[in-house]
Amino acid sequence: MAITIPTSLTFFRWRPACWLRVTGEDAARFLQGQFTNDLRRLNPGDTAYGLWLSVKGKVLADSFVRLGANEGVYWIGSYWSPVETIRARLESYVIADDVMLEDQTGAWAGVSLLGNVPEALVAQAAQEGAIVFRARRDRGDGIECVYDRSRGQPAILAAAMAQGRELKRDEMERRRIAAGIPAIPVDAGPGDLPNEAALEADAISYTKGCYLGQEVMARLKAMGQVRRRLRRVQGSDVDVPAAPAPLFAEGRQVGELRSAVGDGAGGWMGLAMISLLALGSTTRVALAEAANRSVAVLEGP
Repeated sequence: MAITIPTSLTFFRWRPACWLRVTGEDAARFLQGQFTNDLRRLNPGDTAYGLWLSVKGKVLADSFVRLGANEGVYWIGSYWSPVETIRARLESYVIADDVMLEDQTGAWAGVSLLGNVPEALVAQAAQEGAIVFRARRDRGDGIECVYDRSRGQPAILAAAMAQGRELKRDEMERRRIAAGIPAIPVDAGPGDLPNEAALEADAISYTKGCYLGQEVMARLKAMGQVRRRLRRVQGSDVDVPAAPAPLFAEGRQVGELRSAVGDGAGGWMGLAMISLLALGSTTRVALAEAANRSVAVLEGP
């Protein structure tokens, strides 16, 4: 049966920063005790998004974790968090566990299909060997198709790309930033708590039980407040500022610009970590201590 591919589809080619294969009799128990989201609810072929935290609850990396079609095989993949960080984080806690980590990052490639992707296309891509899961590029619909390059790109994926429009890196960045989705560890990293980047809804389970950093997450949930928040910001200057960069208000630093990209209309947009005390008194900040406050702080993420 022929699959109708919508002409409205857009796509983005990417290579994983991390793609680990995890096996062993203790893999399920071990990963459950390390990852911030609940992996017990996964059926073969399901994927969960979450974080890898330090013992102090700070963000070291993020990833998708997928339970393979053959139960007992897990895949850990990330857009931005380096494989070296995630592998070192996991290996430091493998003591007497039967857990094997195999780095396959260099062998795999991905394509994001964004828009209304037909279910038949998703099924066909999986049948042709791709690992398919929901994209986290913006707040809309979309899927990731990740495939072993040695086996070639799935034919249905090539057909979808021939029909759709390719997004360049800046376009993809604009979508991500407009949606308030942090890139880990650029927008939220080892000095930041997940809640400061509004990651608690998507990445944290408060009911799964113990995992590294869980006690800090429980305290944050009980206390309910952090001192900083990741916010979308917007500037009217033609030149996109280099990030990271300090942000100022009333002669003192109140935050840090973490990422920025041209907005396609002569200005720029970005994500910044800003003190909540500063947000209570201003909606504009500056890129230099004595400069005009030309950067607008927006609601969100």
